[in-house]
Amino acid sequence: MDDYEPSRETLAAIATRHGVDIGEVRVAPPGGANHVFHLGDDLVLRIPRAERFVADLVKEAMVIPAVRRAGVRTPDVVTFDDTRSMADMPYMLLVRAPGTDLAQARLPRAEVDAVFQQAGRELATLHRLSASAAPGLSAVPEDDGGGDPRALVDRLFVNGWIDIEASRWLTDWFDRLSAYLPTDKPLVLVHGDIAPQNLLVSRSAPALTGIVDWGDAQWADPAIEFAKTPLTGIPAMLEGYRQGSGEGTPAEVGSWEARVLWFHLTWALGRLVHPVPTPGERHWTAPPSSRLLGLLRFFASTPPEPWTNLV
Repeated sequence: MDDYEPSRETLAAIATRHGVDIGEVRVAPPGGANHVFHLGDDLVLRIPRAERFVADLVKEAMVIPAVRRAGVRTPDVVTFDDTRSMADMPYMLLVRAPGTDLAQARLPRAEVDAVFQQAGRELATLHRLSASAAPGLSAVPEDDGGGDPRALVDRLFVNGWIDIEASRWLTDWFDRLSAYLPTDKPLVLVHGDIAPQNLLVSRSAPALTGIVDWGDAQWADPAIEFAKTPLTGIPAMLEGYRQGSGEGTPAEVGSWEARVLWFHLTWALGRLVHPVPTPGERHWTAPPSSRLLGLLRFFASTPPEPWTNLV
């Protein structure tokens, strides 16, 4: 089943079941995988857009209780109904966190950085969860690492996407970044989509009220967590992360930045292979050029140390 659209009757039945009048059901900004509705002021309804997204919602139903127990700030699940008795798809009802998402908030740069710093502290808490510490999440998939991006650089050259000088320059850049990569990468639970539209903030002050949309959660290298956030927000986020995890001694400074940059550069180049625009998508990486332009913008803005030493 593709492009599922819940009918008004379906929405009315779900709302009534949970004590909400259909007149209080409002369409919210959608995600890539789910239709989203506000049920009154206190509840959020999420229904998959297509059958291929159902597994992500099932995953969220497992992950959210576990990360809440770990102390991560995310809205609680009210109910997860996969019986399909109310709709042709499973649905999830969550407590609505106050505020709006960071992508819509239009905050000044300093306040945006304050939110990213708070998000970094939350991620430090999340990344304490390992497979041994959370055996109930054994069904969560493991990231395969994506392979060596230097092979991608070779392919881009052979297929005519970049010239030989660019190929050599990029390969040399990855060679230098690889010196910072751990030989034995730890696997922790990652959210998988820490982007502005998944960070909720209060309207009255730049305070993070919740992290939402856990459909991309996986066991992965924790550095991959920072690859869906614009690079302009990464220094503040890593500052918060180091505060929350107790890292950041002089010997370690540069390691996290290099690992994060490795993923941003890899994924920016990977987008060249699939340069198909997706109009209407809210994610900042949806336009094919966004990641490369993000790298250019970040390094042209005189970023703080140690970033300039990594180019």
